[in-house]
Amino acid sequence: MAEFENSEEIPKVITFLSSLLQRVAETNDVFRHLNSQKISIFHGLTRPAISVYGYLQRIFKYAYCSPSCYITAYIYLDRFAKKQPLLPINSFNVHRLLITSVLVSAKFMDDIFYNNAYYAKVGGISTAEMNLLEVDFLFGLGFQLNVTPQTFHTYCCYIQREMLQQSPPLHFPPSNLDHYYINEDGPTHQQQLSLQLIHNLV
Repeated sequence: MAEFENSEEIPKVITFLSSLLQRVAETNDVFRHLNSQKISIFHGLTRPAISVYGYLQRIFKYAYCSPSCYITAYIYLDRFAKKQPLLPINSFNVHRLLITSVLVSAKFMDDIFYNNAYYAKVGGISTAEMNLLEVDFLFGLGFQLNVTPQTFHTYCCYIQREMLQQSPPLHFPPSNLDHYYINEDGPTHQQQLSLQLIHNLV
């Protein structure tokens, strides 16, 4: 993990997750006028100028999270999307959801992490807004923060499989274009493989 944290090279998982979130956001942008959607604290008035990839690069460069933190952040985003179907990820909220999910993940997963004021600077928002985003995100998750080894391994396998397929990296079900869900109660895998999977994603 130390090699990951100190490396200047952008890990493959960062590139993949940014591509995945960008595609989800763009898909939901197309359907945002057709579906009933709420406006939340995560929504900006305009689309941020920085790309999802550039934003995640910035988080990676300055947050110094562990590799597992990014996987867990993605799990949280998936859970949030399931629990808040009227708040699909789009170009107006993806950046705030991303910085918040990484913040919450770092606090839950890592022994050492930066405070909200630091994450606010990394994310380009005020500390007061970061605090509100964190609270809203936690309530949106129903405070369901625990990630079992089986669930973590399932998501690692999914990400690795999709990275290998590469083209296209996402396959949306025809009846569910706004989210891609993973069944956390699916078949279990050998937990000892999780560390090897993380290594392959770096």
